Amino acid sequence: MFDRIDTLRMASSLTAHAAERQKLVARNVANADTPGFRALDLAGFAQTYRGQPATAMRASRPGHLTGAGWDGVARSVDAGGEPAPNGNTVSLEEEMFRSAAAKRQFDLSLAVTKSALSLVRTSLGRRS
Repeated sequence: MFDRIDTLRMASSLTAHAAERQKLVARNVANADTPGFRALDLAGFAQTYRGQPATAMRASRPGHLTGAGWDGVARSVDAGGEPAPNGNTVSLEEEMFRSAAAKRQFDLSLAVTKSALSLVRTSLGRRS
């Protein structure tokens, strides 16, 4: 039932995007001293979410792919940055900023989900 509410679907996709971004940040920090390692990041959520078709295909079963939303495929891009003498491009300061941005995305998706579920409860006549 809730998968048909576009707001909840977008919030769920934002949560998945934030989780994938946090994984990349953790991988970058873990390889901060690895020679030749290139820092990776995800493309912005708005770019990847809106890059999908505007209308979803009809799915006759829950396991079918509809093609709408963020599909969970990590579209990692080179995060850039100035390479160190050993070729590593990881900047711990930048990774702290990326981690904070991923947390903000997750917090936003959580707030949207709570608000949407509160509206659904209110429409059903339940206040708690």
